[in-house]
Amino acid sequence: MAGNSFGNLFKLSTFGESHGEALGGVIDGCPAGISLDLSKIQLDLDRRKPGQSAIVTQRKEPDEVRFLSGIFEGKTTGTPIGFIIENTNQKSHDYSHIKDSYRPSHADYVYEKKYGFRDYRGGGRSSARETASRVVAGAVAKQMLEGVKINAFVSSVGNIHLEKPYTELDLANAETNIVRCPDTDLAAKMENYIKQIRKEGDTVGGVVTCVIQNVPVGLGEPVFDKLHAELGKAMLSINAVKGFEYGSGFPGAEMKGSQHNDLYNADGTTKTNYSGGIQGGISNGMDIYFRVAFKPVATIMQTQKTIDNKGEEVEMQGKGRHDPCVVPRAVPIVEAMAALVLADYTLINNSYLHKR
Repeated sequence: MAGNSFGNLFKLSTFGESHGEALGGVIDGCPAGISLDLSKIQLDLDRRKPGQSAIVTQRKEPDEVRFLSGIFEGKTTGTPIGFIIENTNQKSHDYSHIKDSYRPSHADYVYEKKYGFRDYRGGGRSSARETASRVVAGAVAKQMLEGVKINAFVSSVGNIHLEKPYTELDLANAETNIVRCPDTDLAAKMENYIKQIRKEGDTVGGVVTCVIQNVPVGLGEPVFDKLHAELGKAMLSINAVKGFEYGSGFPGAEMKGSQHNDLYNADGTTKTNYSGGIQGGISNGMDIYFRVAFKPVATIMQTQKTIDNKGEEVEMQGKGRHDPCVVPRAVPIVEAMAALVLADYTLINNSYLHKR
């Protein structure tokens, strides 16, 4: 299986399955001498881990990261950073009923057809549990990006939308509630809705918005490696993601150029920011902001018709522990992938500047 690595100079390769012994990864290309606060890395893992609230999967995993290499006396050495996260609460028997059948909207069918064999325990490698390794690497990247602030938050659940622009919100409030929405009143409505959906044995999707501040001018490599193109790839590689838009996004297509153009101030900043902090594929120093759409979780606790590996129609009902809505736990994953992109492009840009 290819496609297990992400990045160019700051590169992450991950390994492990949902119900295997452990997950983990190797970060290659991280510069030497970066002081790492390991408690901050664990904090991001805690924000992603299962069992953290009443509106997420109740699988109980401590998700404690253990670093194996690349760090000495609290600093990176410049060598590959290896780490591992052990699985401790697998219940593989919960998936025995799908051994010979394909769950609707899951990767079961395509994995078996492509590879001729699949790990049906929680989806194996296709499980969103793989994203724990991304969060570790992203937390390392955040500490490399001195001064850059990356804040993601839930901006919609189902048809409940956060209408206020992020500039009118205190984004720190997102971590004061289990939904991770910075509008606490709206967060309560979202929480109640998710609980209602769970009682129905169903699931619901949502949107995560991410805001990146203090990004220097110059990150991004036209023509095919534009900054927004890499951010899009990063976000679309996350399980359950169905859409990505940055800046004005799709609503910008309804505007006139006279409305949409970001006019300059004398210092190079712009009066508006419909560009989303990126012009010509290169960061312009303004806030980078984008939205990531997540589908409803495919496993529902309702009976559905599907087919088995003989092509015969069968009935199936979801079992085990699953999220009724993924977006609260997706927030740190979105931040992590954004940090990986920025760390990689920072090193690429520094290499370019060094050669000039």
